[in-house]
Amino acid sequence: MTVNLSFGPPCGPISGWRDGAVVRATGIPYAAAERFQPPAPAADWTEVLAATTLSPACPQAPVPFLDDVLGTRYGELPGSEDCQRLSITLPADLDDGERLPVMVWLHGGSYTSGSGDLAIFDPASLVAETRVIVVSVTYRLGLFGYLATSTGRPANLGLLDQIEAFRWVQRNIEAFGGDPGRVTAFGQSAGGDAVAHLMATPDAASLFQRAIIQSAPLGITRGREKMSAAMGAAAEAVSDATPAMDVVALEEDVAQAARKFGLMAAMPFGIQYGHAPLPKESDVDQAWNAAAPGIEILIGHTADEVRLFLPRSPHLSRVARIPVVGGAVLRAVTWAVTDMVYGKAARRFAKRHVRAGGRAHSYVLSWRAPGNLYGAAHTVDLPLLFGHQQTWEAAGLLAGATWDDINAHGRALRALWARFAYGESLGTRGEIPGSLRYRSV
Repeated sequence: MTVNLSFGPPCGPISGWRDGAVVRATGIPYAAAERFQPPAPAADWTEVLAATTLSPACPQAPVPFLDDVLGTRYGELPGSEDCQRLSITLPADLDDGERLPVMVWLHGGSYTSGSGDLAIFDPASLVAETRVIVVSVTYRLGLFGYLATSTGRPANLGLLDQIEAFRWVQRNIEAFGGDPGRVTAFGQSAGGDAVAHLMATPDAASLFQRAIIQSAPLGITRGREKMSAAMGAAAEAVSDATPAMDVVALEEDVAQAARKFGLMAAMPFGIQYGHAPLPKESDVDQAWNAAAPGIEILIGHTADEVRLFLPRSPHLSRVARIPVVGGAVLRAVTWAVTDMVYGKAARRFAKRHVRAGGRAHSYVLSWRAPGNLYGAAHTVDLPLLFGHQQTWEAAGLLAGATWDDINAHGRALRALWARFAYGESLGTRGEIPGSLRYRSV
């Protein structure tokens, strides 16, 4: 690694490094906060910041089944509560004075796992092929970031972290060749849910002009007040002095308090309406409508979202093994739950957005590895967007597919996402044969 590339943003001088066809500047602090406190912008600096270390992950528990599906490994990045960092990836051949669209990535993981700089989210292919700049954001999770308590501990701290990251981008990205007037927020799963809810905050249209909302579980984000209150009561024992990994260990106990609330408990941690920076639940549509004219959206989901969770469900696994009818029953259940949690709510979101004066396209992604149990499951878009053969070769999600096939579909998807980020018209409808269909709403 040769650190010889310097940038001079308003925050203070930064040095990064060339990595093949891209340049990276990693682990840059955008905010700081004490435990359970709202973030403040990171203080500016005068000495050169060597942005050569990946952002640490918010402390979190292992998720073994995701490691098997995605080929990740627990502990890949060190954990730290001081995780409000971002990393920038830009083309290595950027011309002086060139200003590229910026795509700000919010990772998923049910608001309890993941990190912006995990290898499975490496944006190098997206950046090098399509000439965009990608900013990968790491933010607080779980009990550190997403649960209020009756004793006054705030909610939505991870969402507030993300807002500070977008503010940092608006202030500083021009020094890296980015255009602050062409910023696209994009995220998958909880990250997609966060993108959608950032659009309901007062400053949304000043922070980004486009949004790509991938597989957001918008069908289970309403009516969560009683569940969140029950979880908050179970979390009262956590204090400022509780060791970080003890806080993580208590998350499972806190999540148990959500079990009686049905399908919502599939993602117990998350945003809470009526807590800064979000309006009351009854006012959220009005807030989204206010932002709609200033933000164009591309929203959708995979065809078989819930198949990701099939191996963890003994009931569905037994159904799948029933001779003759098992496959048909499983397909019916997959479609029904996928539509309930992801599809119907995404369509409703897009239609409301257009009625309020915004522009929207919706999509369904159907690519799948041949013969793979998971099909076009939740997360199957990730290897297509962030394709790197060495990173993804151990992923159970891709077993049965060749890398040539994965990369061919991935190149087409990356090009489509970049066209949207550039502000190019997607037309009334289109498709990537064998992968994805989209249409204007």
